[in-house]
Amino acid sequence: MMSSDFQPKTLSDIPPERRPSLGEALLPILGVVVFLGVGSGYLGLAPHAPLLWSIVFAGLVGLTRLDLTYADLYDAVANGLIMGLQALLILFTIYALIATWVSSGTIPGLMYYGLGILTPEIFLPITALLAAVVAFSIGSSWTTAGTLGVAFIGIGSGLGIPAPMTAGAILSGAYAGDKQSPLSDTTNLAAAVTNTDLYDHIDAMKVGTALALGLSVIVYAVLGLRAGGAIPAGQVESIRGALAGTYATSPLVFLPLVVTFGLALYGIPALPTLVTGVFAGAFTTILLQGAKFTTAWTVFLNGTGPETGVKLVNDLLATGGLTGSAWTITVVVLALSLGGLLEGMGVLAVLANELLDRVWSENSLVAGTGIAAFVTNVFSAQQYMSIVLPGVSLRNAYDEYDLDSRNLSRAVEAVGTPTGALIPWHAGAVYMSGVFGVPTLTGSITLPTLAGGIDLANFSVSIGGYAPYYAFAFLSPLILFVMAATGYGFVAKSDA
Repeated sequence: MMSSDFQPKTLSDIPPERRPSLGEALLPILGVVVFLGVGSGYLGLAPHAPLLWSIVFAGLVGLTRLDLTYADLYDAVANGLIMGLQALLILFTIYALIATWVSSGTIPGLMYYGLGILTPEIFLPITALLAAVVAFSIGSSWTTAGTLGVAFIGIGSGLGIPAPMTAGAILSGAYAGDKQSPLSDTTNLAAAVTNTDLYDHIDAMKVGTALALGLSVIVYAVLGLRAGGAIPAGQVESIRGALAGTYATSPLVFLPLVVTFGLALYGIPALPTLVTGVFAGAFTTILLQGAKFTTAWTVFLNGTGPETGVKLVNDLLATGGLTGSAWTITVVVLALSLGGLLEGMGVLAVLANELLDRVWSENSLVAGTGIAAFVTNVFSAQQYMSIVLPGVSLRNAYDEYDLDSRNLSRAVEAVGTPTGALIPWHAGAVYMSGVFGVPTLTGSITLPTLAGGIDLANFSVSIGGYAPYYAFAFLSPLILFVMAATGYGFVAKSDA
């Protein structure tokens, strides 16, 4: 999803007079941490304003400390947006696609049939495995989450499974399948920027991915047993009845699904595939649901607000359409702008070089690569940069330690690809939160009372959102770090 011509700045690319010192590089990073922490964490603001504050502060550092001009800063922001342009276009399209797939009966049909065959106890592990299979087949975690994932949220709600758990299971499967797919853009990108054969890269990841997904499925099996309590009498029948009474539910409603996934399997790029899915959804709305042509395309723009007679179903199937993407798109634009600015100022290059200076062994190099990928994800807000920057910057270090490039490609993707959806302002997290209707991360702290001394019994921390249930995002890096500590899976360049 990014230009193949893009090369991030390394330290040698930056003129000495404009090269940030470590202190100068940490200044805008500190600003991001403070503004997001205070603005979003303490004041409870949406991320838009804290991201804008961070951009302005970073720009002032560039102007006053690094001798950069306004034109330099503008170009850096523009490059950040260009890198994420296709992701932005996909965001627009996915919101429209979800709306047309609701009005066509595709998503209601998946809910209708899914509620007829799945049980609360098996739902979560089955969801993770199905998402992995679909994402592997089509090479896209975003498409999997924005299509089948939306339906799984509805099915899970009908079965009494909390939506954050369902979202975590979908993401675990979707990102695991995406990582191993030869059709995936991030998989191909990781191989390309590290000069690794694509199938060598996929082979290097298979053990870590299988372990992380397998452990995730076990987690979801346990969660399913605990979350799958008694469903209120008649709830499933009530939901299925409301769906069948509002939408035609013949197998033909799955035409948009078949068309979209068929094109993806055939190798058509994500954006034209999803646009075709929008047209298929509008066509099916007219053909099967009896809507007028103008109604189908009004849904595309403004979304859906069905009246099924069951509030839960109405809430699940309410969508915003193309115009409903505005909140998400504006966060992503700000986050991409900030990431482009930090890259253009040389901040990320300085931090990568500092990491390299602190490597003392091949084990620490692999572990440090994973840390670099995560840190880049945090501050660039897009997974492509988290793969490209450490992938390009650390290639020579792997040569020095006689490590084959597949060790590097495995490390950047094991961390860079799945962890973005954990970071609330990251493009991936904003997208997933938007399509699922579930926040990435929420939290509150109850402080102890001080009257008569500290009463620790009143101290509590509450964490919500889908992030705590997104097991694969924690297990994939953890397994990489264990492998790095033990040297398991290392391939010497001389043995490759």
